[in-house]
Amino acid sequence: MAKLNPYLSFKDSAREALTFYQSVLGGDLNISTFGSMPGMPGIGENEGELVMHGQLDTPAGLTLMAADTPSQMEYVAPTAGVTVALTGGDDDLAYVESAYEKLADGATNVLPFALAPWGDHYGQLTDRYGVSWMFDVGPAA
Repeated sequence: MAKLNPYLSFKDSAREALTFYQSVLGGDLNISTFGSMPGMPGIGENEGELVMHGQLDTPAGLTLMAADTPSQMEYVAPTAGVTVALTGGDDDLAYVESAYEKLADGATNVLPFALAPWGDHYGQLTDRYGVSWMFDVGPAA
């Protein structure tokens, strides 16, 4: 089955961000560096430890991927608007609320995760790495 997964781009903090996201969401983190790929052309001096591909697979079935941007590539910062949406049903409320609370540490543009007028629990923030998140948990069916 095909899946859509967020793939985040960082200048040089993908490892730090993915490790933080693992502490928030749980799961298994796998990281490949540019230096671990023999014959990678154009990698600058001291760029071997940059993340070529990182993947966090969470116990809840979520997959979050990220990479750093070596000097020979153009870095494109996260755009305005939601980059990652963490959503679920009533059974997911505790998990999503816990993730929101942990990601809020050092965050900006915070809209508190609370019961919204339309009946969902909803919140938004931009985390310490500049990644914007939306959280939405619908009511019990």
